[in-house]
Amino acid sequence: MLKTHPTLFIGSDHAGFQLKEFLVGKLNLAYPTVDMGCPGEDSVDYPIIARSLTASVLQNISSAVGILLCGSGNGMCMSANRTPGIRAALCWNVEIATLARLHNNANLLCLPARFLNQEEAWNIVQSFLQTPFEGGRHLRRIELLDSAKSF
Repeated sequence: MLKTHPTLFIGSDHAGFQLKEFLVGKLNLAYPTVDMGCPGEDSVDYPIIARSLTASVLQNISSAVGILLCGSGNGMCMSANRTPGIRAALCWNVEIATLARLHNNANLLCLPARFLNQEEAWNIVQSFLQTPFEGGRHLRRIELLDSAKSF
């Protein structure tokens, strides 16, 4: 059983569209899922999708999480992490996704659609959604991310 989040936002560029569609079908069974685009395989600019999705996550920051997909996952991750309050993690296996939640309290999962099959992606998503933040010593580090003292 997946951990319940009131809202799950998901978006992709054209390279992640097919995998996003698969995940939306699976996620809709357990979550209120909002598809933030793109609507097909025609070329789109991933920063626009990422900006829209991160704004939606931040409006619901206490309860929402997001998933972004693109070919390598890097473009979406870089775009998302430009937004203060977003902690996007590029995850290519279950262990990385688990650690992103446990230690980094990631609120946005980025997936490399060209490098994952459907089963791998679904397992990563489940791990990300089921794993709670560990807190403790990690909380101090998370607080530094949005602090002027961190750099």
